[in-house]
Amino acid sequence: MSRTSFNELLEAGAHFGHLRRKWNPAMAPYIFAEKNGIHIIDLNKTVVKIEEAANALKQIARSGKKVLFVATKKQAKEIVSEKIKSINMPYVTERWPGGMLTNFATIRKAIRKMGSLEKMVTDGTYDNISKKERLMFSREKAKLEIQFGSIADLTRLPAAIFIVDITKEHIAVKEAKRLNIPTFAIVDTNSNPNEVDFPIPANDDASTSIAHIIDVMAKAISEGLSERKVDKETQSADEKEGGSASERAEELAEAVKSKFAGSDEEAKSTAKRPRTNTAAKKKK
Repeated sequence: MSRTSFNELLEAGAHFGHLRRKWNPAMAPYIFAEKNGIHIIDLNKTVVKIEEAANALKQIARSGKKVLFVATKKQAKEIVSEKIKSINMPYVTERWPGGMLTNFATIRKAIRKMGSLEKMVTDGTYDNISKKERLMFSREKAKLEIQFGSIADLTRLPAAIFIVDITKEHIAVKEAKRLNIPTFAIVDTNSNPNEVDFPIPANDDASTSIAHIIDVMAKAISEGLSERKVDKETQSADEKEGGSASERAEELAEAVKSKFAGSDEEAKSTAKRPRTNTAAKKKK
């Protein structure tokens, strides 16, 4: 069963592209027609591409890796932060920090600094510094939380990156390509779908279209996480069962060993007994 349908995408307004004069010729295979100077996206192809992207993201989540979502445009900020936060995946909805992927070590330093500032609040260090220093640290902490709070759990480079509007987030696309990180994206008629690995031809300006596609991706990732949990439980159960089976085998081996040891001792004691001389008895 498909994760979405033609009618659902139609209701979400995913078929509306940009004006013809703004189009990118590379999007020609995904354009169905032109109406009143606006390109109409072929939603049948969108359904197929959504299915491909969702299955790939599901497998990534099942393997225990992270997917970074990037959406800094006004229409997508709240949608992405709300839906992606619920599945514990990192996301960027503020300005893309240049070098976030290519210079990840520096970004991690900023995140650690944010953590140290939070620790200062909890361990009472704030009470022992001046009011001016406290205000300065509070401002710095707030600034870091806005920019890096949503990626605080990202301890290593993401396994994939999902982008809303690759034209706006062209720096993120370039960094991901440079590091060979798989890219997923909602691609409108003004963008080049060849720049990403898993393009989803759809309207990237309408909040309803963005919300529907992000919801499908979030559900796919959630399925992958659930299957990973089941796999772990099954593995631990198998290990326990294997452990108990090996314990039973060891007990059985010990029992057999002790049994044979007992029979050996009995045989030895029998051999030590003095033999009765039957011939001597007969002579008497």
